Amino acid sequence: MISRKNMGSPSPLLLITLVLGVCFATYNLVTMVMHNRSISKLTIYNSDGGIFVDPIIKMPESVRKLKRAKMPFHVALTATDAPYSKWQCRIMYYWYKKQKDLPGSEMGGFTRILHSGNPDNLMNEIPTVIVDPLPAGLDRGYIVLNRPWAFVQWLEKATIEEEYVLMAEPDHIFITPLPNLAHGGYPAAFPFFYIKPDQNEKLLRKFFPEEMGPVTNIDPIGNSPVIIK
Repeated sequence: MISRKNMGSPSPLLLITLVLGVCFATYNLVTMVMHNRSISKLTIYNSDGGIFVDPIIKMPESVRKLKRAKMPFHVALTATDAPYSKWQCRIMYYWYKKQKDLPGSEMGGFTRILHSGNPDNLMNEIPTVIVDPLPAGLDRGYIVLNRPWAFVQWLEKATIEEEYVLMAEPDHIFITPLPNLAHGGYPAAFPFFYIKPDQNEKLLRKFFPEEMGPVTNIDPIGNSPVIIK
C-alpha cells in the first residue's frame, strides 16, 4: 500500500500543460464545427446530385434560384505556339471534352486563338483560329497585351453560335461541368486579390473619370476567366 504522503501533489508545470492542452483541443473542436457549418451553408446540391461550393463572393440568391433555359457559352482560349503553351492547351482541351457533354454543363464550342501569326502542329487536334501578334514595340514590354488584341481580331473574323463567351487561358482545367455563371448582361469573373484599383487612381482616372464614381467601383479582375455576353 502506498501512503498519500508518498504520492505527492502534481507539479504546477504539469497542471499548466494539461490546461493548455485542453484549451487547444477545445479551440480546434469549436473551429472545426464552425467551419463545417459555414461550408454547409455554402454547399449547393444540383439536380444531378452533384455538390459544389460557392466561391468567396456568393452568387446572389435571386440569381441562384432563377429558373432559366440553358445558356451555352463558347470557350475562347488565347495561346502562343511555345512548347509550354501547347502542352497546357492539350491538357485543357482534353478536360474540356470530358466535361462538355456531362449533365449540368453549359459549355459550348471551343476555339484556340493562336496569336503567333503562324499555324502549328496542333491545328488538326484543337479547333484553332490564327491571329497576328501585336506589332513589335506596341506591347511596351507587357507581352500579355497580345491577349486582348487576339480577342479583337478573333471577334472580327469569327462566327460564334453562342451568346456568351468564356475568355480562358491555357492553365485553366475543367474538373467539373461549368455552368454559365453570367446573368443576363452581368458578366461573371474571378476577383484577383493583387489587383488594387485604389492604389493606381492617377492612372485609372484616364479611363475612369470622376463622374463615374470612386475607382474602387472598378472590379479587380483580369480578362480571364470571364464569362460575358
